[in-house]
Amino acid sequence: MRAGVVCAPMQPLSHPDSYYAATAGGMADHPPLAGDIACDVCVVGGGFTGLSAALHLAERSYSVVLLEANRLGWGASGRNGGQLNSGLRMNPTDLVARFGRDEARRLWALAEEAKETVRERILRHAIACDYKSGNLLAAVRPQHVKRMAEDTACLQEVLGYKDVRLVSRDEAAAMVDTGRYHGGVFDAGAGHLHPLNYALGLANAATAAGARLFEGTAATAIEPGGAASDRATVRTAGGTVRARFVVLGCNGYLGRLEPRLASKIMPIGNYMLATEPLGEERARKLIRDDIAVCDTKFVVNYYRLSGDRRLLFGGGETYSAQEPRQLKQFVRSYMLRTFPQLVDVRIDYAWGGQLAITLNRLPHFGRLGGNLFFAQGYSGQGVALTSLAGKLIAEAVAGTAERFDVFARIGHRDFPGGARLRRPAAVIGMLYYSLRDRL
Repeated sequence: MRAGVVCAPMQPLSHPDSYYAATAGGMADHPPLAGDIACDVCVVGGGFTGLSAALHLAERSYSVVLLEANRLGWGASGRNGGQLNSGLRMNPTDLVARFGRDEARRLWALAEEAKETVRERILRHAIACDYKSGNLLAAVRPQHVKRMAEDTACLQEVLGYKDVRLVSRDEAAAMVDTGRYHGGVFDAGAGHLHPLNYALGLANAATAAGARLFEGTAATAIEPGGAASDRATVRTAGGTVRARFVVLGCNGYLGRLEPRLASKIMPIGNYMLATEPLGEERARKLIRDDIAVCDTKFVVNYYRLSGDRRLLFGGGETYSAQEPRQLKQFVRSYMLRTFPQLVDVRIDYAWGGQLAITLNRLPHFGRLGGNLFFAQGYSGQGVALTSLAGKLIAEAVAGTAERFDVFARIGHRDFPGGARLRRPAAVIGMLYYSLRDRL
């Protein structure tokens, strides 16, 4: 494996100025790596994937070292919309058409296990992350309702998922105080949470299980062993880690650390805001049942209420590394298209970050050279699937890879032009679909 650029800047960065960082609890400091150490498994990346893998591996009595270039939960895991969604980023009918009934059922069952893994961790480790149940997928066009009916029937009759039901236009308007939606699908088996607090809870649980976590420690190169039994070497500015196995969980912040993986994903900038507290009455009028909402636009709007009754609203994407200059105004413009009645509301926080998508929007799991495992490209479904990824990687390291391979055998193509030139071609396509959102 060739040396590469780190998956985040060499100088460790603090968490961005977000609502999540301002309300983080249980944040412990972890030192940078200094010197050379050895372990069974070295995990690169301190987000949901890496933390879940470290926790599951430590619970299996492996010696685990985790390296994070900045702070734990610094990337998408500490900045996202917090929606614990069901399934994969592929419509159920398309999933069955592509993989067949039996394989689609296996994939769906694992995705269901992903949600349950998150909820089980929250309960077992008493993670205070404001978990609440219920998500609404809201149709922004009348023709989307027909597709929703087909997908709901597929979920209930083919995949055996009974926690969803169709919502009429009138019911959608009663649930969410906007006139934009033509109906929707309510999912009682989904939910939402404070993602950074969930990440920090995983970190504390992993430490308690015996994993050694290092912050401010960017991996600069990963060198495989010469033979199957040899240890890999992970190099950093402050020392090295020699390990039997390496787990790579950088996702949208992979950079050029592993070029063979970079061409399979494309990082996308995504943005959120948090309003001032709305108060119980106004918050409940806005979202009656305290559920999370996501619409059917190509560039989706997604939102929910925080524990202190702010609106947390995500909207807008960019396809370059540049963040919009007036970030609060950028996201606020999307919010006001959905909720014009919030024109008088103060915006207290706005932040952004990078998620990673694949061409087919399905997660990319696999291994390189026998001793390097990776999971990436969750395409907006990462809150649940990352926790599953860590669990399945731990199983595969322990020698039972059947469940990991259900995802690993999904075929993935490079973005056109590979890692260097993937962005221009993909941007043209995405701008086309985002333009259709406006028509």
